[in-house]
Order: sequence, then structure tokens, then C-alpha cells
Amino acid sequence: MTRCHLIPALALLAIASGHNSQAQSVATDIPQGEVRLQLQSGSGKVHSKRVAVVWLQPLGTTAAAKFAPHGPYVLLQKNRMFYPHAQVIPVGAVVQFPNADPFFHNVFSLYDGKRFDLGLYEAGSSKAVTFSREGISYIFCNIHPEMSAVIVSLSTSLYAMTESDGPLIIDHVPYGDYRLNVWFEGVSPSTLRTLARNVHVEKSTNLGRIEVPISMPDQHDHLNKFGAPYGKKSESPY
Repeated sequence: MTRCHLIPALALLAIASGHNSQAQSVATDIPQGEVRLQLQSGSGKVHSKRVAVVWLQPLGTTAAAKFAPHGPYVLLQKNRMFYPHAQVIPVGAVVQFPNADPFFHNVFSLYDGKRFDLGLYEAGSSKAVTFSREGISYIFCNIHPEMSAVIVSLSTSLYAMTESDGPLIIDHVPYGDYRLNVWFEGVSPSTLRTLARNVHVEKSTNLGRIEVPISMPDQHDHLNKFGAPYGKKSESPY
């Protein structure tokens, strides 16, 4: 499992390969275990090079692990790409969107995780967004359709994230009952909801393989911020 590191704003290029690790606060006298699982496509092949995030939402009287903002959090625009492509942040975190390209960008998201439109801003400048609610934010540039990123904002610190075919491991989990949620790149929200399940954690809980029906869309197959198709790339002055 790939674990992420928080990225200082000046370490702009290093964030391309990082992922946020769990940042939790659990009383040491509370018994803790771990949850293991592996996501598998419906074809029987284990996924590769697709980002997956799983997280545990406490149920009933189960103790919740704190997940307080402790950034900085950065989504860099460089070479007509976002770095990192995906990251997990706590609800309430502020994400900086620096433009390190020598031309304009217009970052936006129309999804329920956080809806925003940063408008046009030039090279060397930066804008910020507060992710005030839990959810998945798919992020694009209104000028460059090839640019895409995902920010998963969570109220729980009990999560794991990977881009490999290895197991997902959520550790330091207080014993109790949880709702396991799954986000998998290229899978529709309605399908992801069917993958959620209740989990009782004691010591090591192995959920085995979870089958995921994958239909990976083309990353350019999305509309601009006006809900219209992008124009031909050659028509863009940027």
C-alpha cells in the first residue's frame, strides 16, 4: 500500500508521487486492530494504476479517531497536469492551487464533495479552497480537458489509499463497528454505494477480495464548467 506524506508548499514537484497517510489520534488504552482487503475487477484481474481509497465510518458507540487539518495541502498545476492526481484530506482542510505553468488555468469542480470555480489565474499565482464537507471532488481545468484530479475529503482518519495491486490496510482501528466505504477510480457512484458494508473490528480483520465492476472512462470525456463539450484544443490560446 502506498502511504502519503503531507507536502510543504515549496516542495511542488515532489507531490507527484505522494499520498496522505492516516493522521489519527486514538487513546492508547483503547484496544486497536486492523482491517485488510484487496480490490479486484470483475474480470478477475487485480486492478493496476488506478487509485482506490477505503475508509471506516464509526457506527453506534464506537470511538472515532480525530482527523484534524494539519496541512499544508497542495494541488499543483504543472505541465498541464495536476500533482498529485489524487489525495485524501480531512474535512475543513484548505487546499492551495498554485499555477506553475507559464499560462493561465481555470480550476473548477461541479461535484458534491466541494463545488467551486477559481476562474482564470495566471502563472505564478495561487488560489485556495476550503473543503468544508465530506465527499469526492473531481477537479478539472476549464481550458485544458486533459487535466484531472480527485480530492477525497473525510471526517474519519481511518482510511487507506493505493495505486498498486497490493492489499489495503487500515491500522490503529479501535475495536468496534464501522461502515466500510470504497472509492475506486473509474467506477460510478451508484456502483460504489453497493460495495459499502458494515464491519466489526477485533484484532486483525481480513475482508479478502472485494470485486469491483470497472468501466474506466476516458479522462477527457467530461464537460467544461458550463456543462458543454470542450472546443478543439488547437482553438485554445493557452
